[in-house]
Amino acid sequence: MDGEMCQYFKIIWDDFPDTLSDGNYNFNASGFCDTYCDENCDDNCDTDLDKINAGCLYFLKTFLGNYDSINNDATSYMNIAQYIIIWLSHMLSLKKNDNISNLNDFYNTYIKDDEKYNEKYNEEITDDSGDTTYKNLINKIISSMNMDMSIISKFYNSLKILCNMYNEINSETPNCRNYYGEAKNLFDEYKKLLNYDIRDSPYNKLLSTLSTDYDNFKSFCAKKCNGCNDIPTHLDIKTAQFSAHGSELTSSNSSTVNKFIPVLSVFVAIPIFLGIAYK
Repeated sequence: MDGEMCQYFKIIWDDFPDTLSDGNYNFNASGFCDTYCDENCDDNCDTDLDKINAGCLYFLKTFLGNYDSINNDATSYMNIAQYIIIWLSHMLSLKKNDNISNLNDFYNTYIKDDEKYNEKYNEEITDDSGDTTYKNLINKIISSMNMDMSIISKFYNSLKILCNMYNEINSETPNCRNYYGEAKNLFDEYKKLLNYDIRDSPYNKLLSTLSTDYDNFKSFCAKKCNGCNDIPTHLDIKTAQFSAHGSELTSSNSSTVNKFIPVLSVFVAIPIFLGIAYK
């Protein structure tokens, strides 16, 4: 994640608001069909899920086709695609949709077997990731993180907070004080994530990615504003450390210690952090 990616996500949030209005999706009607639905809007974007599906494909092609920072970087490539799937999961979780209870259901119904978009998802991707089509890429990601959508959606909150921090500092008139409050919000969301069972390897990987992206933000922030070194150093993922088999903790004692340390480090960091913000 970086400032360029977060500028793209700002466009996503403008066109696909991530909250409901009177219990319904609130897509931006201005230019929506021309941008996302090709020539036949009534056919390609008839339902809410059609619109979300069209947006998902458009964002994948926009990010992965035009995003300079991911050239020859398979890790960044996969992380960006994961973030788009996290956005997709959050949008699906906002409202109960018939026969769609997880990402795999959405993939089978609206990507794998959807005649309207099957050809588009089967377009080849020109890159070094080893994924030949958008469909293959999405299938790989969804298969690796096909958890409950409400859980994946928790990551979305952290993603949005981190992007807001990037966009604030990357604006023409950055307010270099605002990131303090946003950083605290990010730590609060991260603590919530640590309360879930993280023995799932996909979940663990997402925590690690989030922690790495926070570290990247620190470096980006230091180039834009003074005082960035004063915010907490990193998101602690010690509770995500498991044995080599990835299924059990090394010992019951280490389990207790590992669960205690990150919580302690967060509570120590926040008072220090708030004191800095107050000054």
